[in-house]
Amino acid sequence: MASERGNDSTVINMPEPKANSKGKAAMSSSTTKVTQAPNPKAAGGYKKGIAIFDFILRLCAIGAALGATATMGTTDQTLPFFTQFFQFQAEYDDFPVFMFFVVANAIVSCYLVLSLPFSIVCIVRPHAAGPRLLLLIMDTVMMALNMAAAASAASIVYLAHSGNPNANWFPICQQFGDFCQSTSGAVVASFISAALFVILIVLSAFALKRN
Repeated sequence: MASERGNDSTVINMPEPKANSKGKAAMSSSTTKVTQAPNPKAAGGYKKGIAIFDFILRLCAIGAALGATATMGTTDQTLPFFTQFFQFQAEYDDFPVFMFFVVANAIVSCYLVLSLPFSIVCIVRPHAAGPRLLLLIMDTVMMALNMAAAASAASIVYLAHSGNPNANWFPICQQFGDFCQSTSGAVVASFISAALFVILIVLSAFALKRN
């Protein structure tokens, strides 16, 4: 009887449930840690999607900047109701602001073309921060140049359409309609390019933030 009671007390006092509870707690904590671990493949796919969208936007910005440059650079109009010895003619190089507009948009167009290889690098290596940071800095500089050219040209286009009675500046668009239409289209295209730069900058900053 004594031996049987001793065996019963031994069975009751075994610390197996405590060990199992600790083991379960350890397993649950380790399972929680594994669940909270980041997935690098998912992050890489997300960054690659941003890089592909960045490349597409750069192609659109190239089209807008080149369109603005070509449209403004080829703008001229001669009024047809004067003789060949006495004519009124309007060209873009008659206005220094329009000349600055053409040069600035040409620079922006060249930069966008040169930035395409770096955008492709960001697609191939979505986690690379160096090319993305370089694009972010250069995009900011080019956006400022693009916006300055578009805003300055827009002020001249506005005067050409509306004039300024206080300064006795008459609207020339009543006579040079084609000239004003071409310059207005070039300014709109330049503003579209500047807006695309803003989106590119936001995308680059967002991609760098998730590194």
